[in-house]
Amino acid sequence: MKKTLSTLFILGALFFAGCNDEGKGSSNSAQGSAAPQSYIDGIKKRGVVRIAVFGDKPPFGYIDETGKNAGYDVYFAKRIAKELLGDESKVQFVLVEAANRAEFLASDKVDITLANFTVTPERKEVVDFALPYMKVALGVASKDGDITDVSQLKDKTLLINKGTTADLYFTKNHPEIKLLKFDQNTETFGAMLDGRGDAIAHDNTLLFAWTKSNPGFKVGIRSLGDQDVIAPAVKKGNDELRKWLDDLIVKLADEKFFHADYDATLAPVYGDDIKADDVVIEGGKL
Repeated sequence: MKKTLSTLFILGALFFAGCNDEGKGSSNSAQGSAAPQSYIDGIKKRGVVRIAVFGDKPPFGYIDETGKNAGYDVYFAKRIAKELLGDESKVQFVLVEAANRAEFLASDKVDITLANFTVTPERKEVVDFALPYMKVALGVASKDGDITDVSQLKDKTLLINKGTTADLYFTKNHPEIKLLKFDQNTETFGAMLDGRGDAIAHDNTLLFAWTKSNPGFKVGIRSLGDQDVIAPAVKKGNDELRKWLDDLIVKLADEKFFHADYDATLAPVYGDDIKADDVVIEGGKL
């Protein structure tokens, strides 16, 4: 009798264990059948793509006289919305400062950053960059372009924006130069006009445009440091969206999209001083 009861107890335990395993298997199967939503599907469900741009950096990202976003980066952002959602108006522009571009991606406030974001090793550690669409280097502008060499900046005040490549470059390589830093481009250029600095360091592409509008100033140092590139950025690890952007940039080369972008947004500012091929990258290839 004891053996019979023991046998029944063991069989019962095995039966209930089998039921529990079966239940677990069914749950896993159900979970497995519901594939996680892709990031791009999430954007499509939301119905708008959130893209970070500048609001005070003409001609790349700024608010025009009608109150609308405009510029080289904005032109590209609208095409992204058209390709992704079928309508270029399906983009939510989020204005950022140079110092918070990476943070806005990390905190999921935006999907893509197009705020004239130069690719650097330090930034690659915190965001992922797609293929580049623009060339850039550092430049230095001053009154009448009198400063033509970095050595002339010793014991002078250099104006820069926080979190820019100019900030990184001069902080690392030239501790002997006094830096006056600002968050916004309007503050930095305003300080230059007010005489609070002897020179201003920024992307040369921006300085070329600014000095055209301010004839008393010239870019005395046209290229400093390495030739860099500007590219779209996504949150670190978002390989799906990064690859989608790569594929789009390659595809757009067939129609010379970024040359068209240049003609529409930069050529009216630069005039004959700069050629499109000095700035534009097509298909992500230098």
